[in-house]
Amino acid sequence: MSPQPRTASITAPTLDPRALGKVAVLFGGTSAEREVSIMSGTGVLKALQSQGVDAQAFDPAKQPLQDLKTQGFDRCFIALHGRGGEDGSVQGALELLGIPYTGSGVMASSIAMDKIMTKRIWRFEGLPTPDWRMVSSAEDCAHALAVLGAPMIVKPAREGSSIGLTKVMDPAQCASAYAAAAQHDPEVLCEQFIDGEETTCPVLTVHDQAQALPVIRIVAPGGNYDYQNKYFTDEVQYLCPSQLDADEENEIQRQVLRAFKTLGCRGWARADVMIRKTDRQPFLLEINTSPGMTSHSLVPLSARVAGLSYEQLCVHLLASASLDSSR
Repeated sequence: MSPQPRTASITAPTLDPRALGKVAVLFGGTSAEREVSIMSGTGVLKALQSQGVDAQAFDPAKQPLQDLKTQGFDRCFIALHGRGGEDGSVQGALELLGIPYTGSGVMASSIAMDKIMTKRIWRFEGLPTPDWRMVSSAEDCAHALAVLGAPMIVKPAREGSSIGLTKVMDPAQCASAYAAAAQHDPEVLCEQFIDGEETTCPVLTVHDQAQALPVIRIVAPGGNYDYQNKYFTDEVQYLCPSQLDADEENEIQRQVLRAFKTLGCRGWARADVMIRKTDRQPFLLEINTSPGMTSHSLVPLSARVAGLSYEQLCVHLLASASLDSSR
C-alpha cells in the first residue's frame, strides 16, 4: 500500500472583520431540512460573531428577503439546506437584490439540487455515477429494481440529508419506498446500490482556485448512515485522514474536483463518493452546494485537518461571497 496523501495546508485569510460589513446568516427556511439548517446557521452565526463580524440571524420563513435590502445587509452567508435555500431560488432573489452571497450561483445550485439532472451531466462528461432510473409510480419502482438489481436505493430527487430514502431489498418494499420518497418530491430516483466504503470530499475555493480538501471515510453502525446517525448520534466514525491508499484518495479528489467544475460550482461544496468493494472504483453519488455546518458536519472536519478552524472557515467563506454577475 502506498503512503497516505499529504494534505496541502490552507492559510486562513487575514481580514478586518469590519470590511465584511453587515452580514445576514440565512438559516431555518421552509424545507424538510429546516432543523438541520438551524443547527448549521447557529454555529456559523456564533463563529462569525466570535471573530468580530457584524453578523445577524435571518430566517426566510419568518421575514421576506426584501428586508435584507431595507435593513442594509451587505452580504449573506447561506446556511439554508434543501429546497427554497439550496436550489437556486434564494440565490436568484439575492442576485435581484444585488447582495453578494456564499456558495454557488443560481444555475449550479439548481442543477446540483436535482440529483437526476446532476447524474445526467456527470454521465455525459464521463464521470462515474451509479446507474439509475427516474420513476413515477410504485410499479415503475418495481421495474427499476428488476433492471438495477437489489439492493437499490429509492430517494427523492431533490432532497438531502437522507430524507425519504429507503434501501430496497425485494419487490415487496417498492410500494412503501416509493411512497416515502414521493411524499417529499414527485420526482423519485431509483439508484443502483454500490456495496463498499462510503466517503465524502469537500471542495473549497482558495485564491480563486478550487481545491479538494482531505477525504473523509465514513464508518456507520451497520453501514446505516441515515438522518438519525448523521445528526443526532455519536456512533458514526469519521476518519480524516481517511486511511485510504494515497492513489485512491487522490483519484477521489480528482473526480470530485471535476464534478464541482462540471456543474459550474463556486465557493465550496461537498461530494459524496462510494468506493465499490470488488474493484475499488469510486462512484459519485451527489454534490451539496450548501453543506452542513453542524457539530456533526464534515466540511469543518476536513478543513480542520487542512489547517482551518471552524471560525476561520466561516470567515473565509463569507469573504468569498459574490454575485453571478461579478464572477
